Amino acid sequence: MVNAEKFIEEAIVEIKREIGTQRAIIALSGGVDSSVCATLAYQALGDRLYPVYVDTGLMRKGETETIQKAFRYMPLTVIDAKARFINALQGVLDPEDKRKAVGETFIRVFEDVARQKQVSYLVQGTIYPDIIESEGEIKSHHNVGGLPSEMEFNGVVEPLKYLYKDEVRQLARALKLPPEVSERMPFPGPGLAVRIIGEVTEEKLRVVGEANAIVEQEILSYNPWQTFAALLEKGTGVKGDVRVHGWIIAVRAVQSRDGMTASVLELPYDVLRKIASRITSELSDVARVVYDITPKPPATIEFE
Repeated sequence: MVNAEKFIEEAIVEIKREIGTQRAIIALSGGVDSSVCATLAYQALGDRLYPVYVDTGLMRKGETETIQKAFRYMPLTVIDAKARFINALQGVLDPEDKRKAVGETFIRVFEDVARQKQVSYLVQGTIYPDIIESEGEIKSHHNVGGLPSEMEFNGVVEPLKYLYKDEVRQLARALKLPPEVSERMPFPGPGLAVRIIGEVTEEKLRVVGEANAIVEQEILSYNPWQTFAALLEKGTGVKGDVRVHGWIIAVRAVQSRDGMTASVLELPYDVLRKIASRITSELSDVARVVYDITPKPPATIEFE
């Protein structure tokens, strides 16, 4: 495990060295990785750091409001880029292409802000599993393999790139970030786009966002490392004695230490039954709910 106090001290020195007297933009998503990274960069650079949260339209229900509240002590810029991301994902079916479309769109949004603020560097909360999975061709993370080859920044600074998730949580606690940040479940950079099989549409985002909120409400008390809903394809069901062709929602709940491997959370049957009942009754266009019992490996934690 990392020596948190020593790492924090050295990271602040390294950020100052890499960026010098220039300005930097930090991609703040609200997850523990970017939150720790933003806190370190803010301590290193002060008002030369521009924290930016991009509302991609691919986030969890109520995410933007949660982030604004959690980081009200920083001069946070919130950018509404929903239309831009949806357009970038239009017609994209392959998971790798989705990740690259999201990664490139993020960079282009940050470049727009950088021009306005005269910023030279991008700071990211990339961690070691992101690099391992991208380089090992498991999947391209939007902030590693998903980045475009041409960028307008002088450099990308990644203070956490050799740490695992549990080590980043150590830093979060040492930095005295609130538990709702330090203990927060992982959320993929491409957001709900990789929890939708096939093309991303506004209808699918609405359905999976609502289903995801229900899953979190019902499972969080069982302390999963990560839990969520994914939207698969359509299947036949019956509602009110009428045949419907509605969405199939998959529920995922796992335990893990660092995200490199994961085991399935063995939930009580009553909990699963309640989740299925809530999703199918509260979402009229969902026909059925399934529970994914595949560990990692052979599956990945996210569906795409």
